[in-house]
This record gives sequence, structure tokens and C-alpha cells, in this order.
Amino acid sequence: MRLKRNIGAILIALAATILAGAQDKNFGGIKGKVRVEKGSPAGVSVQVHQDEREIASVVTDRNGDFVIPHLPPGTYSVTFRKPGLSVGEISKVAVRAGKPVSIRDGLFLTVDEGSLAFIRGSVFDQNGRSFPNVRVELGRVEGDGSVKKLDARITTESGSFAFRLPPDAATYRLTARADHMETASKDVKVDGAEIYRLAISLQPQPK
Repeated sequence: MRLKRNIGAILIALAATILAGAQDKNFGGIKGKVRVEKGSPAGVSVQVHQDEREIASVVTDRNGDFVIPHLPPGTYSVTFRKPGLSVGEISKVAVRAGKPVSIRDGLFLTVDEGSLAFIRGSVFDQNGRSFPNVRVELGRVEGDGSVKKLDARITTESGSFAFRLPPDAATYRLTARADHMETASKDVKVDGAEIYRLAISLQPQPK
């Protein structure tokens, strides 16, 4: 009697597996890989819409990969969102029954400059003239007064430089260095997404 019950349970499980496989063949899906200009591709929200109605959503893994399964055949639009990055969208994605359609072209999210802080500046010599080819180092001033180095730029022919930063409140130190000139530094307090401007003047080293 127990043997019959076990055989019955096995047959039910097998039937459920066959039915699930048959159901999956009636559906498709969307998969792809998102790349980003800056930062990690993880945590990008991927939303699938049809006729302005959200059908499904997932987030990308640490490599930027995503899979949205079990979609009925049809035409969808896919939107990609992550704070600090531009919104991406791909329309008219045709899903067919059987296996997921792969979308990879165009899945590159650039930095949304409207959500960033910019430090823009110029370096001048002792006569007030633009100073090209000066190394400008960027560091964040920590709570204990130490400075954590983050980035560096070389000034252009017009003596200018620029850094893109997160809008979070912080104090940054800009240090300008050039041969035969005294090193000069200035601090900038950032407290939001806007442009912060400064000028740095270099003086010759004493002879």
C-alpha cells in the first residue's frame, strides 16, 4: 500500500514538472547586461512596461546582468534607473514564447550631471596669467583633519580644471603643484548638486 502511495506521489510530481515546462514554453522573457559610465552597475532598477502599465521589475546584479522571466508574448518597453545616472529606455522589445530575448545594445547609462557637484577652477601665475600644465590634486578632508587623496588633473592651456563629485556634504582640498613654484591649496565646502568655482594663484619659490 505504501509503495502505491509513493508511486502516486512520484507521478504527481512528474506531472507537475511536465506541466510547468509546458507553461514555460508559453512564455518568454528579457535578459541583458547594463554598463555604467561611473560607479557600479549593480542595483540598477529594470522596469518592464506594456501600454504604460508596469508588468515586472528587477535589479541588476553586481555585474550589471538581469533576467526578467515569465513574460507573455508581446511588445514591451524597458526602463533603467539608478540615482546619479541618466534614465535609459529601450522600446519595442518583442518577446516570443520559448526563451528570453537578449538586449544588450544601448544599455549604457551615463552620469546625470544634474545630480552631481562640480568643482571648476583656474590656476594663475604671480602676474595673473593663466597657468597651463599644473597638477591639481583633489582630496577629501576627513573628520580628524587628515586628507584622503581622490583624484588629480592637469590644467588646460587656459589654466582650467574640473572635478565631478557626489552632492553629499563634504569638504575638499585642492592642491596645485608646478615646477619652481610654491605649492598652494584651497578648501571647498560642497553641500549640494551645483557648480563650485575657485581660483588658485602660484608664487615662485624663493631663490
